[in-house]
Amino acid sequence: QVQLVESGGGLVQTGGSLRLSCAASGRIFRIDTMGWYRQVPGNQRELVATITSVGITNYADSVKGRFAISRDNAKNTVYLQMSSLKPEDTAVYYCNADRVYTDSIFGARYWGQGTQVTVSS
Repeated sequence: QVQLVESGGGLVQTGGSLRLSCAASGRIFRIDTMGWYRQVPGNQRELVATITSVGITNYADSVKGRFAISRDNAKNTVYLQMSSLKPEDTAVYYCNADRVYTDSIFGARYWGQGTQVTVSS
């Protein structure tokens, strides 16, 4: 019913920037929290940043000052502006929508399929 589709990943040099987008589709009434997580081979999926429907943000210490999360509630879309990228930022980035409310489902959680971000040195 609800799907999240990420875009904007790719290959960038150290110090460069990328902007990730994630659009949620479906008969969505509201999404309480949207965010980005990332995962590299051999590691657990880790939180990058989250943002609530009223704009409260949370960032991993490793990305503070470099990444900025934002959302457009009217479009059910969340963005991640990544700057000063480092090789250690290389990962598959997953979009997350938590506590999603539709006409028939209340408080569900959804994940996107992921988009690859590769930072070369």
